[in-house]
Amino acid sequence: MNIHDLINQIKNSPQPVYLVQSEQLYLIERIRKAFKELIAPEEQAMNYASYDMDEVDLETALADAANIPFFGERRVVILEKPLFLTGETKKQRANHNLDALMAYLEHPEPNTILVFLAPYEKLDKRKKVVKMLTKLATIFDFGKISEREIQTFITTDVKEHGFNIEGRALDTLVQRTNADLTIIMQELSKLYLYCYQEKIINQKAVEELVTKSLTENVFDLVTAVLARQTSNALALYHELKANGEEPLKMNALLIGQFRLLLQVKGLMNKVRNEKELATQLKVHPYRVKLANQASKRFSLQDLSQAYLGLFDLEKQLKSTSRNPEMLFELFMINFVNK
Repeated sequence: MNIHDLINQIKNSPQPVYLVQSEQLYLIERIRKAFKELIAPEEQAMNYASYDMDEVDLETALADAANIPFFGERRVVILEKPLFLTGETKKQRANHNLDALMAYLEHPEPNTILVFLAPYEKLDKRKKVVKMLTKLATIFDFGKISEREIQTFITTDVKEHGFNIEGRALDTLVQRTNADLTIIMQELSKLYLYCYQEKIINQKAVEELVTKSLTENVFDLVTAVLARQTSNALALYHELKANGEEPLKMNALLIGQFRLLLQVKGLMNKVRNEKELATQLKVHPYRVKLANQASKRFSLQDLSQAYLGLFDLEKQLKSTSRNPEMLFELFMINFVNK
C-alpha cells in the first residue's frame, strides 16, 4: 500500500491501533497530518494529543488514550519515537511500562485511534510487545523507498501544484538531495516560486537552486580520484573544507563510498538486481544504482588501491599536525603514479 492508499484508508475506515514505520520523515509528517485531520479543528485541543516517548512515560499517554472523546466522535493519540520497540540499547529519559501497553492493546478504547510513529529502519521482532503489535495493530512499513517511488512522489506533487518537471531535472533533483523526500519537498517549494510563470521545472532551474548534498560532493570527489584528475580532486577537496567539512569526516565518507563501490563491483553479478543488493548491504537503492554505474568504469585494482590509500591517509590525519590538503595531495600523487 502506498501513502495515498494509506491516507484514504485512514479517512474512510480508521482502525483502533496503527504502527507506521518509515525513515523518511516527510512520510511520517504526511501521515501525522492525516490522523490529525480526523479531528475537527475546534475539537483538536481536547481530542488530539501527541506524546514524545523520549520525554513522556507510556502510562501517561495510555491514560489519555483510554479516555472517551470529549464532545466529539473520536480521539487521536500519537506516540512519537517509540524507541522501546527497537533493539536500541539507548535508555530513554521517560520510563515505560510495556505491560500496561500490552494490556491496552488487548482491549483498546474503541473511540480512540492510537498511532505509533516509528522513524526506524527496523523493530526488534523478538520483543513480546512488538509481536503483539504485529498481531493486533494495522501496520504500514514503508521500508526503503525505491528511486521510482520517490520520482512518483515528486511528479505527483508537481502535477498537484499545476507544474511539469523535465526528466533530467527530476533525476538531478533526486541526486542532489540524496533521495531524501523531506529535503526534496523543501526544494520543490523554492522551485515552484522560481518557475511560477513557465510552470515547467527544468534542468537549469534545479542546478541553480538546489545545492549539492555532501554525499553527492563526495561522489564527485571519488570520481575525480578514480579518473586521476588531481587538480579537480584537490579543488573539490578544498571546496568541501572551505565549507566547514572536517578532514577526518570527509575521509570517512570517502572510505565509505569506496567500500560501497567495491561491494557493488564484487557482488552485483551474484544478485538478481540492484534492489536485492541494496537490501543485502542495507543501503538506499539509489546509492547502489549510482555505485553500480560508477564501478563499471573502473577496475577492481583501482578501487582497491584508492580504498587502501585512504586508510593510510586516515592514519596520517590522526597522527600528525600536517596540513590535511597537503596530505590529500600526497595521496593523489601516490595513487596517480601507481
